[in-house]
Amino acid sequence: MDNWVGCRCIRPSPEELESFGTPDFTIYNAGQFPCNRYTHYMTSSTSIDLNLARREMVILGTQYAGEMKKGLFSVMHYLMPKRQILSLHSGCNMGKSGDVALFFGLSGTGKTTLSTDHNRYLIGDDEHCWSDTGVSNIEGGCYAKCIDLSREKEPDIWNAIKFGTVVENVVFDEHTREVDYTDKSVTENTRAAYPIEYIPNAKIPCVGPHPKNVILLACDAFGVLPPVSKLNLAQTMYHFISGYTALVAGTEEGVKEPQATFSACFGAAFIMMHPTKYAAMLAEKMQKHGATGWLVNTGWSGGRYGSGKRIKLPYTRKIIDAIHSGSLLNANYKKTKVFGLEIPTEVEGVPSEILDPVNTWADKKAYDETLLKLGGLFKKNFETFTTYKIGKDNNLTEEILAAGPNF
Repeated sequence: MDNWVGCRCIRPSPEELESFGTPDFTIYNAGQFPCNRYTHYMTSSTSIDLNLARREMVILGTQYAGEMKKGLFSVMHYLMPKRQILSLHSGCNMGKSGDVALFFGLSGTGKTTLSTDHNRYLIGDDEHCWSDTGVSNIEGGCYAKCIDLSREKEPDIWNAIKFGTVVENVVFDEHTREVDYTDKSVTENTRAAYPIEYIPNAKIPCVGPHPKNVILLACDAFGVLPPVSKLNLAQTMYHFISGYTALVAGTEEGVKEPQATFSACFGAAFIMMHPTKYAAMLAEKMQKHGATGWLVNTGWSGGRYGSGKRIKLPYTRKIIDAIHSGSLLNANYKKTKVFGLEIPTEVEGVPSEILDPVNTWADKKAYDETLLKLGGLFKKNFETFTTYKIGKDNNLTEEILAAGPNF
């Protein structure tokens, strides 16, 4: 695992290594050794245990390398808010004019793909902090999914996979050592871990000014969310707290068909405090620095999974480009029913008919039924948070509740 940690963690300089003393945190990774599933509260032979007081993590029964990075990420979700710094499960990049964008999203939503943009500087693909001075990456590398990876679709990630990159769960020819990125025989969740400097336009050091755009990514398997929606602050908080996407086959063990899931703050497994704590901090920073919220669906259009088609990546990239350039702020908008989302009538390079998902469904009745079903799932999920007040202003809580689906 040493090489993997070297790819992912921020590496100290030779001068820092010379004076290195007691480690801030220690990981004991015994991934091939199962934990005792008969221990109290243990439900399987896999466990990842954190002791914040002793600053230690013990990993048993899993060789999935991502557990190390997510364990340390959980620690940061505890330490940073105590310092009034917001920890973020997001990608982050910066334009040549200094405009920063955050990309929130769970596995399979396109967070790594969309934040790795050869026209912009990469600050990081997954874990960041937003402080009073701006954003900073808390990792030293990237952890990209590489199923069906191609040079044409994702050239930067393709070129980053070279000597020093650690590939995980991939199948390769033993003689030529050539990887077959289309082979799913181990799992669809194939990965490549590489130092961030393997991306030629990485911003070193990985810091930037305050974000201008906050992009929430969802892979909607129901096919009813628009490809892009402009959100007001209350809607941004509602969808941030909800953290909706679909578990796509291969992303998690046992998932054979996509299913709707909600993960608060787009990282419920890693947050240490109540989701509304992080949401309140995000709202405060967005208000203070004038950031705009967006909901981008990278999932299906023209029908749910199995009948519709996934939105083409080039269309999503055009949408993201319009967000970065600021042109989407000046577009004409109309409001959708149920979710009340503001959707543009035109985006350069994107067929206008797909911007309103109802246009892409042949069966309009089925669309209405599916839209109501997804709205109901959102409402049911959000009931968990209705007993909490966000921040000191109770009106903000009421605004956020009203920003959800209405029918």
